[in-house]
Amino acid sequence: MPIPEDVTGEEIDKDVRQELQSLPKTLAEDVAKNLVMVARLIDEEPERAYAYSRIALRLASRVAAVREAAGFAAYATQKYAEALAEFRAARRMTGTVELWPLMADCERGLGRPEKALDMAGAPEVQKLDRAGQVEMRLVAAGARRDMGQLDAAIVTLQSSELASNSVQPWTARLRYAYADALLAAGREGEAREWFAKAVEADRDGSTDASDRLAELDGVEFMDALVEDEDEDEAAPVDGAVDSHDEQDEQDARDDDKD
Repeated sequence: MPIPEDVTGEEIDKDVRQELQSLPKTLAEDVAKNLVMVARLIDEEPERAYAYSRIALRLASRVAAVREAAGFAAYATQKYAEALAEFRAARRMTGTVELWPLMADCERGLGRPEKALDMAGAPEVQKLDRAGQVEMRLVAAGARRDMGQLDAAIVTLQSSELASNSVQPWTARLRYAYADALLAAGREGEAREWFAKAVEADRDGSTDASDRLAELDGVEFMDALVEDEDEDEAAPVDGAVDSHDEQDEQDARDDDKD
């Protein structure tokens, strides 16, 4: 696949560059460029990101960063079995537990919420940093919902991180998940309160909390384009004559003849 000229490979994280030093220089540069493309496209064009990740994987499957990138790209395209395999490989290579919540969420994606819950209770979770533990809590709550255990999902999300007034990178998503679980359980008033709190924390628009809140408040948004089209349809076309005007003119001509 083509690589844009502005991509040099130097854009990747320095730790990844260091990993690639085990490869021949030209090969390392090619792998780096493909990894840059994965990072650049994964949010907006995940299928293309996946294609670049497969190239990097073919070139350097023994590099942990490449396996991890391949896992993220597969995860973004909902290829959960493939993502899980790549995350496991990366974990074996590095010995870290950072990918544990993602691995558990892949189990959910594969229709195995019970396995995800087992992972949520594993010793590896205690080794995660705070952000990782919050992520694991979100996955566990999702697994509870998959199993129809709404009340348990709500309780799972109740934590010091949820109660905190400080805004962290995970705050908006945590509040959103809690609001969504409350709404699913029929607790609309509480759900509205937490969607509002999610909006306050969602500084980069990572959730659709504002839309959900507006929906609960009964606010309807009309597509501006559709509205313009309706107005265009209602307005007479330049040069066209209204049918009533035509009839009036004909009546006037008939009166003149009389």
